[in-house]
Amino acid sequence: MIDVSTLPGTARAAVLVGAVLVESMALYAGYGVVTHALAPGVRRILGDE
Repeated sequence: MIDVSTLPGTARAAVLVGAVLVESMALYAGYGVVTHALAPGVRRILGDE
């Protein structure tokens, strides 16, 4: 693993932005999977509104 504390300030900021972007993409994909899996059951319970 990279020791981020040894990087200059700009590089640390870039690493942080990259980590946040990767995390947001993972959450977006995860929520998509959960929505795809649960949507039919929820629609059925609500009566296909």
